[in-house]
Amino acid sequence: MKFERIRDLREDQDKTQQEVASYLKMQRSVYRRYESGEREAPAWVIVALADYYRVSTDYLLGRTTEKAPYQVK
Repeated sequence: MKFERIRDLREDQDKTQQEVASYLKMQRSVYRRYESGEREAPAWVIVALADYYRVSTDYLLGRTTEKAPYQVK
């Protein structure tokens, strides 16, 4: 996962770590570890963050530079 991307997305939207952690229903310290790369984020966190920021999971994982999520067919 591209840890700097979740930090950049959070900062671009003027959100605090606490606000994002609350959305994810976890303690800020746990979210901080995901954002800093100290811990690997589980799949459900990646999906939730992609929904929150309206980006693709591939963008969060560093597989593409395209932020837009895929079209559902």
